[in-house]
Amino acid sequence: MITIVKLGGRVQSDPALIATLRDRWSSEPGSLCLVHGGGDEISGLQRELGREPSFVNGRRITTHEDMDLVRMVLSGSANKRLVGALVAAGVPAVGVSGEDGGLIGAEQIDESRFGRTGRPTSVDPTLIETLLAALFLPVISPVARDAKSVYGEALNVNGDDAAAALAGALEGELLLVADVEGVMDGRKNRIPTLDPTQVEGLVADGTVNQGMCAKIDAGFAALSAGAKSVRIGSVESLSDHDAGTFLSLTPSMT
Repeated sequence: MITIVKLGGRVQSDPALIATLRDRWSSEPGSLCLVHGGGDEISGLQRELGREPSFVNGRRITTHEDMDLVRMVLSGSANKRLVGALVAAGVPAVGVSGEDGGLIGAEQIDESRFGRTGRPTSVDPTLIETLLAALFLPVISPVARDAKSVYGEALNVNGDDAAAALAGALEGELLLVADVEGVMDGRKNRIPTLDPTQVEGLVADGTVNQGMCAKIDAGFAALSAGAKSVRIGSVESLSDHDAGTFLSLTPSMT
């Protein structure tokens, strides 16, 4: 089974990440692909240019002026930095974006509120399947093609949403790697398994908010689209198959 790993921007600076990915790839070559974010780097560059980042429920507002900047960071510097580190560690990584090969088609969520921020509407996994069959490790920027554009315009897709769409299309395992052990309860203890009813309560009391809401929503979307399993966890969850929080569409019987 293919594992689609989404790496948050902060996780990419974890000193254990590259070695852990190398070991995982070595044990299961041809069964792993990565989707990465880079939100902090985008925000930093926006501020250097005098633009203040804006978000709604953990999703970035992307103006027309910022779209080229997002492309430059996600499909450029962030992607190639990760690819370079993996290749240096002996992993045959190849960097692509959701625009390449028509991999991810997307549509705008709400232009008046989010600008050039989109949601995935289609996935053509041919490119990824070809790379995996040749034992390359795909490293994917979540910038997607605007499915309604005749000029090849791009949309900024949340990395969790892009990874979820890929996991559904590939009927694989989705692993959302963050800088936390999983979804935490009000006492900062990891929740082993989480269903939609439990999430409603955690959101209502403020335990879960912002970026974690986006991850959980993406995880449930992946399961609905055909993903076999979804976990949210830290870098440790790459090597420990029991680590993190498992998402389930049905309530636990325990």
